[in-house]
Amino acid sequence: MAQAEALWRALTSIDVSDPHLYQEDSWRPLFAQLRRDDPIHYCESSPFGPYWSVTRYDDIFTVELDHDNYSSSSELGGIQVADQPKGQERASFIRMDPPGHTVQRRTVAPIVAPSNLANLEALIRKRTADVLDSLPRGETFDWVERVSVDLTNMMLATLFDFPWEDRQKLTWWSDVAIANVESPDAVVHSEDERLAELTQMGAYFRKLWDARASAPPTFDLISMLAHSPATQNLPPNVFIGTLGLLIVGGNDTTRNSMSGGLMALVENPDQFELVRSRRELIPNLVSEIIRYQTPVLHMRRTARNDVELAGHKIAKGDKVVMWYISGNRDEEKIERADEFLVDRVKPRQHLSFGAGIHRCVGDRLAEQQLRILWEEILQRDLRFEIMGAPQRLYSNFIRGIRALPVRIIS
Repeated sequence: MAQAEALWRALTSIDVSDPHLYQEDSWRPLFAQLRRDDPIHYCESSPFGPYWSVTRYDDIFTVELDHDNYSSSSELGGIQVADQPKGQERASFIRMDPPGHTVQRRTVAPIVAPSNLANLEALIRKRTADVLDSLPRGETFDWVERVSVDLTNMMLATLFDFPWEDRQKLTWWSDVAIANVESPDAVVHSEDERLAELTQMGAYFRKLWDARASAPPTFDLISMLAHSPATQNLPPNVFIGTLGLLIVGGNDTTRNSMSGGLMALVENPDQFELVRSRRELIPNLVSEIIRYQTPVLHMRRTARNDVELAGHKIAKGDKVVMWYISGNRDEEKIERADEFLVDRVKPRQHLSFGAGIHRCVGDRLAEQQLRILWEEILQRDLRFEIMGAPQRLYSNFIRGIRALPVRIIS
């Protein structure tokens, strides 16, 4: 009885919403304990209020696919364990349920259709080659700044047909949108400051939007949104929210996988050599990087109804947080889940893109960018040394790497 009580007390004290866990990269043992002892875990007290943690792969899938009982709606709190500030909600189709979600998502989907990805292949490859060939040899540089950020904001600028000379603004707005304002080194330090920056973003995009709306349709995200009946008259908060979603979705996930992938390969040199000797493993490598990095740590839903999940009674209105970072380490679903293995039998078995109606709309584009990056790295037989600790993002939502000092050694 004493041991059971001690275990219960230990479990009830766990709060995996603490951003320090991810900045310090110390999250693994807590999630391992929850998966083993309390996989549907109720945290009664946190800075974000009470919430349920769903930590196993199959249970996360159950919540993902049940949008009748679990809502993404901005009006009910949105997609993060932290509620959006009252009066500053920024709705977008990721923060909507059907049918609104469906029609707005369908508007932007053609930009990442297989036919357009094929059209983008040569452009992505040339840019990647140019970036890699410009890197210094034998000198320390920041991989995040020189490679991950540069490649992703170039891709975003192409998708939006955004003014090329201003493309760094896209990176800035992405950082603003996902910043934890409590962090001492955050790019914005209050919700009002965040809103002011995103309002400026909205004003910039509004000029582009109005110009595209008055011109014949073109194949870019702004024109698609401006000409679609489902999105052409978005309210200001939804306008800002939708643009923020597309920027973050096209930026943070890919750039952090580019950085996390380099770290994983340098830290696992046997896997680096394996993929060097077997180039056909590059698609596997890409999926393993995305699983291992898990750039989006969690997604939150709100219970629409009283519902039971794996024997636990969840009340209407409760926050239900799906921890992708834990589901991707579920030993019962993924063999040797804590290891980085480029030759997995089922490499695409991961939760990093979500599932169901909210699965990442740009998943294939992200995979394409990463595949080309590693094809070009291996083509040049580049070898790397990490020269210092990574600077990790203070966030419980994005598993971000803000800086990574590296050196090319051959």
